[in-house]
Amino acid sequence: MSLLFWGLTFGVVGKCLLAVGILRVHMVMARERVIGDDVIHSFHNEKIVTLIGIALIVLGYLLELSFYHDVHLITCSGPSCMAGALGAIAR
Repeated sequence: MSLLFWGLTFGVVGKCLLAVGILRVHMVMARERVIGDDVIHSFHNEKIVTLIGIALIVLGYLLELSFYHDVHLITCSGPSCMAGALGAIAR
């Protein structure tokens, strides 16, 4: 499997985890109709799921960058960085 496959896969899983986390909290809030202990506990659980989702999105992005060989754009500076960015956009 290529880096592009894994990058896209981690990105999609991370985005799905964010969506599931938001939907679960909203379902608990709709069921309880008041912010009580159950809702606060749900917020805590979904915070963990959301952080994992964000980490997977970032990991997927970095893997996609590696696949396209544009990792040098992260550490470059000045005119060489601008030239590299324009070259990446032109591809």
